Amino acid sequence: MIVIVMLLLPLLGAVISPLAGLKKGAVREFFLRLFTLGELALAIWLFFRVWNGEEIVLSYPGMIGLGLSFKVDAFRALYMVLACFMWAMSCQFSLQYFAGHGTHLGRYACFSLITLCGVVGVFFSDDLYTTFVFFEIMSNASYPWVAHEETPGAMRAAQTYLGVSVACGMISLMGMFLCWKEVGSLSFSALREAGGNPALYLPACLMLVGYCAKAGMVPLHIWLPKAHPVAPAPASALLSGMLTKTGLFGVIAIGMNLMGENTVFGHVMLGLGLVTMTLGAVLGVFSVNLKRTLACSSLSQIGYITVGLSCAMLLGHHGHLAAAGAVGHMVNHSLLKLCLFLCAGAVYMKAHTLDLTALRGYGRGKWLLHIVFLIGALGLMGVPGLNGYTSKTMIHEGLVELAEEIEGFSMYRLCEWVFLFAAGLTTAYMLKLYICLFWQKNPDAHKQVHYDEMTGHDLTARSALTLIITVLPLLLIGLRPNQVLLPLTNASAAFLNRPPMSHEVAFFSLTNLVGGGISLIIGIAVYVLFVRTCLYKKEEGYLNKWPAWLDLEELFYRPVFTRFLPWLGTTIASFLDSIPSSKLITEWIPKGVSGVFSFLDRLPDSKLVLSWIPKGVSAVFSFLDRLPESRLFTKVLPGIFVALGRIMDELIDHVMLLIKELFLTNREDLAQARTHNIFSRMAWAIAEGLHKIGLIPKRYIHHRSPDDLRYGTYITNAISFGLLLGAAGIVAAILYVFIRMGAA
Repeated sequence: MIVIVMLLLPLLGAVISPLAGLKKGAVREFFLRLFTLGELALAIWLFFRVWNGEEIVLSYPGMIGLGLSFKVDAFRALYMVLACFMWAMSCQFSLQYFAGHGTHLGRYACFSLITLCGVVGVFFSDDLYTTFVFFEIMSNASYPWVAHEETPGAMRAAQTYLGVSVACGMISLMGMFLCWKEVGSLSFSALREAGGNPALYLPACLMLVGYCAKAGMVPLHIWLPKAHPVAPAPASALLSGMLTKTGLFGVIAIGMNLMGENTVFGHVMLGLGLVTMTLGAVLGVFSVNLKRTLACSSLSQIGYITVGLSCAMLLGHHGHLAAAGAVGHMVNHSLLKLCLFLCAGAVYMKAHTLDLTALRGYGRGKWLLHIVFLIGALGLMGVPGLNGYTSKTMIHEGLVELAEEIEGFSMYRLCEWVFLFAAGLTTAYMLKLYICLFWQKNPDAHKQVHYDEMTGHDLTARSALTLIITVLPLLLIGLRPNQVLLPLTNASAAFLNRPPMSHEVAFFSLTNLVGGGISLIIGIAVYVLFVRTCLYKKEEGYLNKWPAWLDLEELFYRPVFTRFLPWLGTTIASFLDSIPSSKLITEWIPKGVSGVFSFLDRLPDSKLVLSWIPKGVSAVFSFLDRLPESRLFTKVLPGIFVALGRIMDELIDHVMLLIKELFLTNREDLAQARTHNIFSRMAWAIAEGLHKIGLIPKRYIHHRSPDDLRYGTYITNAISFGLLLGAAGIVAAILYVFIRMGAA
């Protein structure tokens, strides 16, 4: 029952929090804090309940087709506490963030709580179908985070985020269908038993596509560096620290069960992890945007975790140290990015910029922000005594163990040095951020004075307390790793299908300290010899020397999906349309349809399908064939769909706008809504469609100003409240499912 309560509580908050703030924002803030802290209290209680080995299992056969199943063990309970902690801290900080910068706190609160419901469902799921259902809820509900500002950059990044989520989610769904066909079940236990079956290799790879995309692994990482800079800082902390971990949850569930004994798959994952780790670090070094640098860092840290998981796969049941390092770094990275992104939010909500050149000297004199950011930065660098060092050490030892276990393969030694070099680049870009914010002075004396005057007024007491709380786990894990981190990773060993650690790790041995020291020395050298000499000029500031054309989305994905595939479809349609005398339309299709219906007519009383429908179909196609040059595929049908699509687009936008103006906001913008005559726009859409078909010439179509579709006009309001209606639909659908579950 506690699982259902934890799923329902955020949904209840998603309904109450925005509505409660319609008259008074303080009421909304109270409910937002209440629901997030309440969810955290339930997660902590659940964690202590399962800590001693107890497991909670729930199953609802037949629900939403294949049924939903949930399970709570130590790993799931651990990550549930972490997720709820991050949501609580992020929401506490968001109160000042949205008060000082931005709008739409009600919308943000609504979708944050729906996303939390999706995250809870993912981590509690015990089969891939349940994971997929809540994964899609989480992905769709988190889209408004990226689109929140409704600027052109935010909308484009949100488009990329949603496109990757939907496309890769559908690929994963195909893999689930194939897996169900072979195994007859999608439960994690069934996958573990079926591991090693060659027939499951293709389904496993397809299913991993969606999870790797959400985790932000190369080459499906394109959304991550673009979504984080445009999203509100509290949302960026959750996107980086938690939503990427839901992707890794799927990678663990499939990789460590279905593919855990496959060495080819293990080597592929090792290669992807090393590339992701290095590319993210390189992008971080070149970045000149505060939040983008942290986003690229997240990409790199996902690579670390993937390397740890791949070492655990390749080492088999001897891979307990690497597996523990992977889980430990998942935990540590979540905590580190919560701390660092909230610090970035504290900077942005006062400075109103993320450009490093403009931010030089912002943090001078702001001692609390300075200390918190420094601890987070040192933790991410892997400095001994902080949490990042502990998990990086375990992953590094796992790589060393792999090189020693499989002798004669010197490539593993090269992998170790790639690991150390990427860790050094982490040091370089975090040094760049730290020195830029807290040690350099802004060349503009007036701006530096302005920054200095903010000292003491940059953070409210609640936000300052939130930052202090987020930094405490970094110190606790870093100073007492064997007493804090190791028991948590051992408790998670069962989910990773690996045995727990039987001994303590010598985190502060000379060998491990030397390994960490090498990375720090590499990082300092890269900063001094490359960043300060090639990427920074005192007069110009930080230089963006990353080639603009070297963007995988613009270089490959968008050309393929927006130009190549439409061209391919048009070519095929034109080929079909070029068949002599249009026999495809007048003879082949009708004969095929008649043949199908003749077969169906063997059933009693089927004259309708034998004679009337075939004759009707033939008549329709004969009429269409009389159109000039038989442009059925190239003009008629596209024109019809264009007209219908534009009519629906106009109708939906105006309905959304009407709801916004009448019920959800002040009436000061009502005059703006009245200036747009919906009927004239409908007429324009119909005329455009008729012109597309070829029935009316272009000169009879009234010219429409392109200003109507620019960002920042009424259409962004339609988007905003269209999202709210979408949220209502999501809540209603999930509540219906839970009511059915309760009845079952």
